[in-house]
Amino acid sequence: MGIAWLHGGLSQGEGERLERVSPSFPRIYLATLLALLISLDARGTNAAPNMKPNIVLMLADDLGIGDLGCYGNDTINTPNIDRLAKEGVKLTQHIAAASLCTPSRAAFLTGRYPIRSGMASGGSYRALQWNAGSGGLPANETTFAKVLQQQGYATGLVGKWHQGVNCDSVHDHCHHPLSHGFDYFYGMPFTLLNNCQDHKPPELDAALQAKLWFYTQLIALAVLTALVGKTTGLVSVTWKVVTFFALLGFLFFASWYSSYGFVKYWNCILMRNHNITEQPMKLERMASLVLKEAVSIIQSNKHGPFLLFVSFLHVHTPLFTTEAFLGKSRHGIYGDNVEEMDWLVGQILDAIDKEGLRNNTLIYFASDHGGQLEAQEGTIQLGGWNGIYKGGKGMGGWEGGIRVPGILRWPGMLPANTVVDEPTSLMDIYPTVTHVAGGTVPQDRIIDGRNLLPLLQQEVKHSEHEFMFHYCGSYLHAVRWHQKDSGALWKAHYITPIFHPKGAGACYGKGICPCSGEGVTHHDPPLLFDLSRDPSEAVPLSPDTEPLFHTVLKHIGRAVEEHRGTLTPVPQQLSLGNIMWKPWLQPCCGTFPFCWCDNEESDTHSYKVG
Repeated sequence: MGIAWLHGGLSQGEGERLERVSPSFPRIYLATLLALLISLDARGTNAAPNMKPNIVLMLADDLGIGDLGCYGNDTINTPNIDRLAKEGVKLTQHIAAASLCTPSRAAFLTGRYPIRSGMASGGSYRALQWNAGSGGLPANETTFAKVLQQQGYATGLVGKWHQGVNCDSVHDHCHHPLSHGFDYFYGMPFTLLNNCQDHKPPELDAALQAKLWFYTQLIALAVLTALVGKTTGLVSVTWKVVTFFALLGFLFFASWYSSYGFVKYWNCILMRNHNITEQPMKLERMASLVLKEAVSIIQSNKHGPFLLFVSFLHVHTPLFTTEAFLGKSRHGIYGDNVEEMDWLVGQILDAIDKEGLRNNTLIYFASDHGGQLEAQEGTIQLGGWNGIYKGGKGMGGWEGGIRVPGILRWPGMLPANTVVDEPTSLMDIYPTVTHVAGGTVPQDRIIDGRNLLPLLQQEVKHSEHEFMFHYCGSYLHAVRWHQKDSGALWKAHYITPIFHPKGAGACYGKGICPCSGEGVTHHDPPLLFDLSRDPSEAVPLSPDTEPLFHTVLKHIGRAVEEHRGTLTPVPQQLSLGNIMWKPWLQPCCGTFPFCWCDNEESDTHSYKVG
């Protein structure tokens, strides 16, 4: 039958008779109806019937697949996420469409490769840099939130956005979550940075800032030398010339320091809908605020249906962790931060159970990409662990940057304690939740994601994905081919980053690996692996070791050409002109540049962390 009868609420025979009443009735709604009948029986007849399930999506930031107990970690405690996996379906080949925040999340929201929406960069800036930039998720993209909103869902986003704010004016909010299908937004329109916490080394454009400081010091030294020379008579120069260069140096300093000197005020802010509530934000209460808002959405919309997207600020640097979790893990501040996030997941699950929504709520947990290997402070590792997989954040081809945890739970609809070892994508969530909500994906554009429900319910054996394309920025670095008839999982690398130091497995000298230029190697023929035999991509195949070497590469090459034929030119959202800081676009809770406020209510600590 393929339908799990929930907790004895109906016998299998009764369920079969109900199904025979209307064999064409979609099984997804039948199962949901059964869940509701049981829920009504448990909660009393006052509960409002709801034919559509609630949907809770939880996305971690920079979490490595090797950081969770259910994926093999035995040194970091993640009991709540592990419980979620035990009660649902765990995906072992869950792939992000990009290895950095902005493009990966754009793909997650739209079900499309980021290159299709202009959210993939061909330059050195591969993610949004400022709240006051003009780039972001284009208005003509349709997110899953917008689709569900049209299906009658209340839609809320809590946490990180990082898809832009404004386009042409400080009040147009063209990229804002409320312009992309969310009824409610509370959180950070940007992303966490070291700059958000005092006494941390700058993270945003650190190399460029160092150069600008150096040039400023050179100019100051030159002006000082001219001034001393003039006053001592050693240099024949007029006061007008000295004043001119002094003014020029000041303008140079002011032009760049007005942005980079105040990153904490410009980027580290909290918003509720269109209003700024904290500028700069106070990291010490972020966990309690995120939890409070998520639970409030669940409680306020318990008669549903609702979509709640909890986009965690964990576990991105600077890894601010509340006192209750400091020193609790065996992996320093990073492990502490992971364990705090797991606790937050548990609190959200408990809130769902408390409202009697467990059986009528589809829950999803994942990470936006792999852990950052280069995130270090001295000898302290601040980034995640990607298990056996090579590479990490910023690397578009190697598995460590794109293979992420993926867990789904829906009691009675999805089997419990099940593992799916088939290629799946974060982009698949788009058509999956659209189908669950009774909607249809847009027909006027290519949707690269696939509905996961048949695979999760074990109605089909194989994923619908035959080829998956792995981009680094706008550069195609690798392609995987799932050869379903043989079970082989081929992966061809056209471009790989040059690790520094050699053989280190990451780009420690650069902070993050580049996508192009002198920092990468082009492979002709491509490096070829069979991930079914070599998941860590340790030993590339050759014509001598793999008889199908040339045949496989030829087949993948044809798929690449077909894929490229589906791409159309679009405005580049991450161009230099779009990502640069523009003071007239700066969100400000006061009169610019005097932007600071704390408008949070006094009960922000009503949800005690730990």
